[in-house]
Amino acid sequence: MTTEEPADRDLAGRVASVRERMARAAGAAGRDPASIELVAVSKLHPAAAVAAAARAGVVHVGENYAQEMVGKIDALAADPACAGLSWHFIGRLQRNKAKLVVGRAAVIHAVDSIDLAREIARRAATPQAILLAVSAAGEAQKTGADPEALPELLAAVGELPGLDCRGFMTMPPWPDRPEDSRPYFRALRDLRDRLASAARPLPVLSMGTTADLEVAVEEGATLVRVGTAIFGARPAGDG
Repeated sequence: MTTEEPADRDLAGRVASVRERMARAAGAAGRDPASIELVAVSKLHPAAAVAAAARAGVVHVGENYAQEMVGKIDALAADPACAGLSWHFIGRLQRNKAKLVVGRAAVIHAVDSIDLAREIARRAATPQAILLAVSAAGEAQKTGADPEALPELLAAVGELPGLDCRGFMTMPPWPDRPEDSRPYFRALRDLRDRLASAARPLPVLSMGTTADLEVAVEEGATLVRVGTAIFGARPAGDG
């Protein structure tokens, strides 16, 4: 027995608990649990924690910082358990950091301007999967396009051959209770339904966290981004 095994078992239990929460919410909403993917957000946690999550069956890993994502990808490159990981960049991406992320992230979640979209497209050797970030409540500290500007941004992104726009993401204000997030999640789903078409189905909705994932699933999330419930509280220094 290695010293890592108890920690692995604890993390595996937390992953299983989150998946059970997702499955219950999906069942209550009449949805297939298999239609919803878990993105384990490892922001500020060590690469070893990501490896433990991979051994627990996690496939999708979310990172907020470009250098941190690249560092973890490189650190885990030789670990067989991590060979199938799909990395999601979920934070606010500065244009000068796009070169670190494009082609290494399976999905870039928070594209909120045509300038950033053009920079990603310019650097993409093959079409880069992206989501357009939508401002849930107009919070200046959070990324996201204004909902009224989204049709124009979506049309402009559609003209860039280096991009594959899969759908939308949002981050509502931190809820005092899960139900507080419902109007924001429902608004994003309704917006997607209005803008989707046969040629551009926009199947992905990235929404929901540890605090409100059940409500997100009920309102149509296909990706839920869960950090604390899997990895625990983030280390001190996360401002």
